[in-house]
Amino acid sequence: MLPDLPIRAALPELLAALETGNRAVLQAPPGAGKTTVVPLALLEAPWRAEGKILVLEPRRLAARAAATRMAQLLGEPVGHTVGYRVRLENKVSAHTRIEVVTEGILTRLVQDDPALEGIAAVLFDEFHERSLQADLGLALALDAQAVLRPDLRLLVMSATLDAARLGPWLEAPVVTSAGFMHPIETQYLSPRRAAGGSSRPHERLADLTPAVVREALAQHPGDILVFLPGLADQRRVAERLGPGLPDAVDMHVLHGELPLEQQDAALRPAPAGRRKVVLATSIAETSLTIEGVRVVVDGGYARVPRFVPRTGLTTLETVPVSQAAADQRRGRAGRLGPGVCLRLWTEAEHQQLPAHLPAEMLTADLSGLALELALWGAEAGALRWLDAPPTPALAQARELLVRLGAVLPSGQATSHGRELARLGLPPRLGHLVVRGRELNHGATACLLAALLAERDMLRATDPGQPAPPDLRLRLEALHSGRSPLPGLVADAGAVRRVREAAAALRGRAGISGQHIEPDGAGILAALAYPDRLAQRETPERVRLVTGQRATLPAEFFSAQDQFFAIAYLDGTATAPRASLAAPVSLAEVEQLFPEQIDNRDEVRFDAASGKVVARRVRRLGALVLSDAALLQPSAELVTQALQDAVRAAGVAQLPWPESAQQLRQRLVFLHQQFPADWPEVSDEVLQAELDEWLGPHLAGLHSLADVGRLDWNELLLGRLPGGWAQRQDLERLAPAHLEVPSGSHIRVDYSDPAAPVLAVKLQEVFGLLDTPRIANGRVPLTLHLLSPGGRPAQVTRDLRSFWQTGYFDVRKDLRGRYPKHPWPDDPLTHVPTKLTKKRLEGR
Repeated sequence: MLPDLPIRAALPELLAALETGNRAVLQAPPGAGKTTVVPLALLEAPWRAEGKILVLEPRRLAARAAATRMAQLLGEPVGHTVGYRVRLENKVSAHTRIEVVTEGILTRLVQDDPALEGIAAVLFDEFHERSLQADLGLALALDAQAVLRPDLRLLVMSATLDAARLGPWLEAPVVTSAGFMHPIETQYLSPRRAAGGSSRPHERLADLTPAVVREALAQHPGDILVFLPGLADQRRVAERLGPGLPDAVDMHVLHGELPLEQQDAALRPAPAGRRKVVLATSIAETSLTIEGVRVVVDGGYARVPRFVPRTGLTTLETVPVSQAAADQRRGRAGRLGPGVCLRLWTEAEHQQLPAHLPAEMLTADLSGLALELALWGAEAGALRWLDAPPTPALAQARELLVRLGAVLPSGQATSHGRELARLGLPPRLGHLVVRGRELNHGATACLLAALLAERDMLRATDPGQPAPPDLRLRLEALHSGRSPLPGLVADAGAVRRVREAAAALRGRAGISGQHIEPDGAGILAALAYPDRLAQRETPERVRLVTGQRATLPAEFFSAQDQFFAIAYLDGTATAPRASLAAPVSLAEVEQLFPEQIDNRDEVRFDAASGKVVARRVRRLGALVLSDAALLQPSAELVTQALQDAVRAAGVAQLPWPESAQQLRQRLVFLHQQFPADWPEVSDEVLQAELDEWLGPHLAGLHSLADVGRLDWNELLLGRLPGGWAQRQDLERLAPAHLEVPSGSHIRVDYSDPAAPVLAVKLQEVFGLLDTPRIANGRVPLTLHLLSPGGRPAQVTRDLRSFWQTGYFDVRKDLRGRYPKHPWPDDPLTHVPTKLTKKRLEGR
């Protein structure tokens, strides 16, 4: 007899939908009874014949609880009509007709038997959680239904489902069930109390939760269910809450890694006369009924994985819950009677929460999904997805699988890939086990894979300190059962779970023996995480093979440890921290990745020394395995490196001597006057033609100092197309110096090519009537007529006019200041001189 729960009213419509069609969507609020009543009701469906009903649950705890409850309703033990299969646990028999499994098991079933022979229906419970495995399982089941099993029934069930979107996408009728829930009073944190707390989630929860729980115990009847994001938060709250609890109150923690008896203790009603406080993670949001709960204290956060394709890193982030999840949690308070929900955030903050968190498909590492698609033999675009896998993350996942040898570049799965999938591990960890077995580290590989699939089992006794990141310490603790160092404690439950998982892995992988070698952690972790090999850069930092940097303090390792395999990175994508790592030797790196090591002679210009340096370098990605001086580098490479350095510096930064700079100015002047006959020598043109005029002269040179010793004048003159004759024209049209009447040769300044300057003392041009001209008489020089002290007394391009008028003004101004120099009344008839009057008379 089915229990009298609200879902019963919807059963006729649901059964009719599955009688006439092969797909349906069931929307039923918490407490309606969908998880336990619907599978039992389907037992009598004519279309089931002798086929099994497969019920998918997102978590092991929910699968066990659902199977146990259905068996109780039938008055049978678990494993008879109703059984379950989860990781490391199997309670089914030949009599089992309803099998409750975790979502990943469906993937293995359909990969092993695409027709799902013997299965009449697959029920996706709590589909609103949108786990990656549920989305993948539904896509594969839809494909199998379309091609091989049109009689296979698929039922998607949820409490907070977006049925308006899912029904049309699935092309299925939507059946809605009423729910039954007692009134629930919702109380929010006051703005004043919220303002007084920390803005950091973990600190906020550790401060607020114990106080709110004590208040709830004093003000409200019934047991209390507390939602916290993670195990560390449970531990912190338990440490602060436990000592102050009344004698009649028992405290339990609830998460998926607890032993079965401890999970059952948290789920059972409290003994008469006692109350209980259950500190739970998100595991208690759905599918579970915790007897006696009348009060929910919701911390308002969840731990979710976030994969960043740009870095290839997956980190667990603590994020605010969605409004849908908050409603699910709230509903736990009204299953058995009127209840109260105490939310540790303000009502205004509630309005800012997202309606739903993104599907895991959109934020997770897709390497496992990519392997399953390769095994299925289909591209992602060929399957039906409620949310399609993001292209960048999927492409990165395929690259990793190719690197692991699990798929070919063409996309087909290899025999190695099929073996990885059979192990039931993420591809990285499966590769670790298979390759570790080949290297005769099989037992250690299984233990390490089980360890890496588990939450960290080691923690420091000082709450403010993280556990050392060395993976070898974890293997030592697992092997010996004792703490590897003072100040560290190993979680007994985690140790037990890892050992059990490792034993199961050894069986699946065909590995005999249990010899553990903690020092093998590095080479094994490098197999699983080849993209996270790292090299010590500073005492606090390592550089990954990808070029990214991460924090890994040297204090946890020996000074000889220079290379590391990093198994886990946390922190942020821009500032990651290596929280699990092990040293790996250079010889091990060379043994594992010989085909990826690049051996090359690197000849480059060193800006610090100004020289070309040559090294023989062996690299693995961004890691430098060896670096030695190259005594006889290729002359061509040296020349090219120097030429590249010159080009990068730019023509303006070359070591031009003063004479060459002056020559360039003269050539610029001539190009402006006669552009068809004289080449351009601007920075831009010389930079563009660097290989032609300078490149051939760099052969045999090794430094900028050598470049500076080149004959730069000859380099420039070599660009003249007219050869020796044009060089002669250069001296005639743009002379470097001009002889003035005194006999002196004065340099012409071409720094302004539009107005070349001749700066000469006034007395040296006595007798010169007209302004000197250059460029075949085209351009008069700008004369800077200088005082005997060398300062400009007059600037002119019309010397004749100066003698007629300007000279007498200058003579009047300077004669008193320079009385020893001649200031004749008629400068055109006076002897030009640079001497004083006395020296001139003495000649």
